[in-house]
Parts: sequence; structure tokens; C-alpha cells
Amino acid sequence: MAVELGTFGVWSQAQLWVGAGDAAAELEQLGYRTLWLGGSPGGDLQAVSDVLAGTRELTVATGIVNVWSEPAERLSATYRRIEDEHPGRFLVGIGASHPEAVGEYVKPYDKLVSYLDELDVPQDRRILAALGPRVLKLGADRTAGAHPYLVTPEHTATAREVLGVGPVLAPEQHVVLETDPDAARALARQSIQLYLGLRNYTGNWLRLGFTEDDLADGGSDRLVDALVAWGSPEQVAIRLHAHLTAGADHVAVQVIAPQGGHDPEAFRELAAALF
Repeated sequence: MAVELGTFGVWSQAQLWVGAGDAAAELEQLGYRTLWLGGSPGGDLQAVSDVLAGTRELTVATGIVNVWSEPAERLSATYRRIEDEHPGRFLVGIGASHPEAVGEYVKPYDKLVSYLDELDVPQDRRILAALGPRVLKLGADRTAGAHPYLVTPEHTATAREVLGVGPVLAPEQHVVLETDPDAARALARQSIQLYLGLRNYTGNWLRLGFTEDDLADGGSDRLVDALVAWGSPEQVAIRLHAHLTAGADHVAVQVIAPQGGHDPEAFRELAAALF
């Protein structure tokens, strides 16, 4: 593809990176190759511009722009501007969010298709948020590939089968750097609470073999342990590599920090185990 993602990247909320070029530069120096900016960023994507301006080779990807709230025409214009300023370093990630968040959420697959028809961004410079097989296939056919969120290595293996050889597979992985099981699971469980009420995520977990009991009461230990990699940096690194073994090309690491926000020390510790 035209954009180099590298093996490991960082997933973080976009609003944290407006004017944060120095923090992004440290991630680049540590060895992380891509910064994924989440939280449905839109508009002029100022955080993307700021990160690119503050780094030399780091790729920036949106993870993801919501197709229901950001007009394709405006995103196309923003892409062209950023591409002119920083050639070859921006990957446009788009997705349909979830039905609970969008009042007009009807036939998301059709919305994705029409949005891709309107989006004036080269196929190899856009990637699709995808969980189920139909949207994964759309990502393979119409974009560079797929960016699944909050998934397991088992899902990665299934996604690779659907995508086939060639399309990019870049899953996101929640991470908690904590070795005490109770403390780690408490933080991990807190991080997935929102998604336990969103049927596109719960449906995906049920397809993977989890049960309604696993989804109840804040999530079972089995579900929490499967979705969130916790432990020492070395233990977490093993889980991240499991995605690569299962067929991922790149893994986007989201560190869940006790204090919230970006945790530079956690990424330093993890980098020592990864690179």
C-alpha cells in the first residue's frame, strides 16, 4: 500500500493530539510507526496535521471518521490538503459507528457503499472499520483493508480468512500494564463497559463463541481477559504478537491508563518489550 504502517502503532483519542507534536515525536523515536486517532474525528482534522508536522516519518490514520457525521466531500478535501502538506503519510480510516449513537442509522452497509462511492480518496489510502464478514469483504474490495476494533487474535484469524491475501489487516488491541489480576481486570472491565451495550460489538463477540452470560454484569473474566491484554510489558507483547501470528499486518495498541489520557511511560515500557 502507499502508506507504511509498520508492525506496531498507537491508538489514541484524537483530541489528545491537537498541538501534541512533541509527544508524537517521542512515539516515533520509540519505534511505533503509526498513530491512530480515534473518537470519530472530523472537520479539518487538526490533530492529524499537528502530529504530521511534529514528526518526520510517522504515519497518521483516523480510527475512524464516522460516515454518518462527516460529509464525504469535506473529508475528500481535507485528505487532499493534508496529502499536499505531508505526502504519503495519511491513511483515512472510515466506519459506520454503531446504531445506538446515530439516530438515522439505517442500513449501514448501504451507507458505507455510497460513502465510498463519493469519497475522493485513492483506494490504497483509505481503510474500513470492520467486524463482520460482509463489511470485512467490502474493506478488501473497496479500500486498503480492515481496521477491526476491540477484537481477539481469534477474530484476527477469521478476518484474515475473509480478506484473503493482500488486503491490510490492522486490528486494535486494548492493553493494561498491570500484573495484579484484580487491579488489571477492574481497569480493563471499565474500559469495555460502553461496548457491552452496543450490538455490533456484542454480536461480534457472540460470533466468536462468547455467551450472553459473558456479556452480563460488566463482562465475565473470560471476556475481559480475551479483549484486554494485561500484565507485564513482556506478557502484553506476547498477545500483540499473537495477532501477527493470526494474520495481522499491523497492531494498533491502545493503552488503558488509570489516570486516563495518554500515558507516555507505558508506551516506553512496552516499546522495550516490542522493539
